[in-house]
Amino acid sequence: MASGWGPRAGSWTSSHASWNASFGGQGTGSGPLSGPWYSTHKAQLLGVLLAAASNFLISVSLNIQKCAHLRLVCQAEQKPYYRSKLWWCGIILLGLGEVGNFTAYGFAPITLVAPLGCVSVIGSAFISVFFLKKTMRTADILGGTLTITGIYLLVTFAPNVPQELTARQVQNYLVSWPFLVYSILEIIIFCILLYFYKRKAVKHILVLLMMVALLASMTVIAVKAVSSMIALSVKGKMQLTYSVFYIMSVLMATSCAFQIKFLNQAMHLYEATAVVPINFAFFTTSAIISGVIFYQEFQSAAFLNVFMFLFGCLLSSLGVFITARNKKEEHLHIPFIDCGHIPGQKLTGKIQPDYHSSCYGTLNKEDDSVKRQN
Repeated sequence: MASGWGPRAGSWTSSHASWNASFGGQGTGSGPLSGPWYSTHKAQLLGVLLAAASNFLISVSLNIQKCAHLRLVCQAEQKPYYRSKLWWCGIILLGLGEVGNFTAYGFAPITLVAPLGCVSVIGSAFISVFFLKKTMRTADILGGTLTITGIYLLVTFAPNVPQELTARQVQNYLVSWPFLVYSILEIIIFCILLYFYKRKAVKHILVLLMMVALLASMTVIAVKAVSSMIALSVKGKMQLTYSVFYIMSVLMATSCAFQIKFLNQAMHLYEATAVVPINFAFFTTSAIISGVIFYQEFQSAAFLNVFMFLFGCLLSSLGVFITARNKKEEHLHIPFIDCGHIPGQKLTGKIQPDYHSSCYGTLNKEDDSVKRQN
């Protein structure tokens, strides 16, 4: 009896230990959720979850704002969008999403957080089906599948580097010769593009979005430095007394402001279906390059890891392109208001909201249907 129970007990103990090792319990296994693996990648996993959740929250907020604008247009009494509670709800969610993205840079590499911006693009395509009653397209399903596959490869083969950056480490990175050469080349290219933009009035979409990408590379470098120093300070290792913290904060705010300026110019001149995929591809490329050069995030990575990571970036970009391609732009149909009872105005006079301000303006062109009626 005893001899029969002994082997079974030993077998059960061995199986239990193996189960624990595979699912994060105490053991010596090397499974994907084992104790040593989790302790090594815990901070990076937190950054990934923060980035993905924040980008999804941003996509929800954008759809809520769009829904608020559509509701205001349908109301009989027009009022400014900033008086809508639904619009403010979207703005609050947008702010929370951006704060989450900022925090994610303190826990995960730039080369991993930046490509996860595709979650916002793909999420917006699917959420719009519920908020804006849009039709789910085959391209949306294909693009979403490619993007999810790309995200899986990004998370699996992302570089595993220490994310606690002290102020002294940031100072050393700033004076390293690879970054100095990179920053000089970037400044020269940006000045050339700015010359053609300002002096030659060249406002091609590639010129505008290349300037956005060059500024974005500096933005992500500064964001990661500031986020990491704040995270260390919260843990008790004060980093806010170093001057480099304020230098990087100014760089972050300045580059972000000009980045928004040129991106808004591109959105004004071109359709969002063209701007979104190109901007995502340029931004991801510039962020990866800046992470590799400034923070040396792929310094000890194997060739297979680098190749699969870049392949994941390619799949994500392709998914964004397929989702945004051939998507029709919706324009709000704002009805005209009859001015026949306004003194000094003819029956054919029309007033419509000015898209660039909250006031109303008159149109000189008469509506063809009104002409036929008269």
